[in-house]
Amino acid sequence: MSDFDGLVAVVTGSASGIGAATAELLAARGATVAGLDLATGADVTSTESVAAFVAAVAAEHGRIDVLVNNAGIGAQGDVTANDDDEWRRLLDVNVVGMVRVSRAALPHLRRSGRAAIVNVSSIVALVGLPQRALYAASKGAVAALTLAMAADHVQEGIRVNAVIPGTADTPWVARLLDTADDPAAARAALLARQPMGRLVTAPEVAQAIAYLASPLSGSTTGTLLPVDAGATGIRLPR
Repeated sequence: MSDFDGLVAVVTGSASGIGAATAELLAARGATVAGLDLATGADVTSTESVAAFVAAVAAEHGRIDVLVNNAGIGAQGDVTANDDDEWRRLLDVNVVGMVRVSRAALPHLRRSGRAAIVNVSSIVALVGLPQRALYAASKGAVAALTLAMAADHVQEGIRVNAVIPGTADTPWVARLLDTADDPAAARAALLARQPMGRLVTAPEVAQAIAYLASPLSGSTTGTLLPVDAGATGIRLPR
């Protein structure tokens, strides 16, 4: 496909996992992709860093058409497990980080004519999972932010949507499993909770992001799209 020919996309958190898969897919479908990541010297927790990166992309390529807000970090535990500083740190990356990048990109997106923002939320925004209080709060905020942004910018011709990945086979999930007392048993239990019997893959989430970002989806805005191996909508008999 070449539906992104001539378009410039910024993808945050592009160094690994879902962000890397998305950057690769958008490029394969014709986009010029700029990856915003600590690996490229940009930090979503710094307004100045984000503004400089976005300005440099716009200056080099003359436009920005697509923004994928993927950068994020995780946390474990119930509501008592993380101190105030950790709550501030994670919300600053996962929520305010999206605000910073979107705010910097909006002047360029308004001039696009094919503008789209796709935010990456999580199944924990829709389904209560144990030991994910802080992470769930951040991703629930992303889902709500997406709908608010969609309403704010629809008449400017900017579509705003989000993907809701289920448990994905990414480096972060692998690190979580590695910290378990019995990593193999923990992985087996995790797989058993998935209706499809496997984890979501990063390329599968990337395909959903590309669908939402594509000009071919010009009537899709304000949508929260699960990519979760059936975890949200399916309950299998035990």
